[in-house]
Amino acid sequence: MKILRLHHVSVLLVAACCTTQVLAAEPDYAKAALDMMKADFKAKGPATMERMVQQDEAQALCSANPQGLKPKPAKKLEQAQLAAVKYPADGQYMGDWKNGEKIAQNGRGMQSSDAVGSVNGGNCYACHQMSKTEISFGNIGPTLYQYGKLRGASPEIVKYTWGKIYNAQAYNACSKMPRFGHNGVLTEAQLKDVMALLLDVESPVNK
Repeated sequence: MKILRLHHVSVLLVAACCTTQVLAAEPDYAKAALDMMKADFKAKGPATMERMVQQDEAQALCSANPQGLKPKPAKKLEQAQLAAVKYPADGQYMGDWKNGEKIAQNGRGMQSSDAVGSVNGGNCYACHQMSKTEISFGNIGPTLYQYGKLRGASPEIVKYTWGKIYNAQAYNACSKMPRFGHNGVLTEAQLKDVMALLLDVESPVNK
């Protein structure tokens, strides 16, 4: 029995050593994936490689921490992103909600099949419910139906909403929401139209 037990322990030790060697030799999958994308993807039209090849500080930090940031670095990132938000120079935040609805429905923009200089959409319905009449919408983000009706349009809410659309990471570190203003996806005029879609009392969002 003692010999069998010693044999059993030896087998366990060998297995443990082998496991340790396997774990130690595990490749860096994140680097391998990035190298593969750099090798296989090529810039074409408005779809460039800039943000893949050279990430900004926020992208790099979030990429290095896929499970999320700890409170202190998360707060630091949010403060830096909020400081970079550019508010309307003319002080006017609201555009035309009808144009805003078109932007929200438009999923085109910055793709290799798009023409250089073409107008980008916001594709808002891909992640959010926004109106009662649209039955096709995603749920990655929270519902925005009756956004303005529930929150009102105080100066604080208006400024917060602009900042959230301009750069969601200003309020939620490593948010999956595109940084529409920060990365130039939408123009200032388009941002104003989306603001109107969310806050105008006549918008279908608030019916």
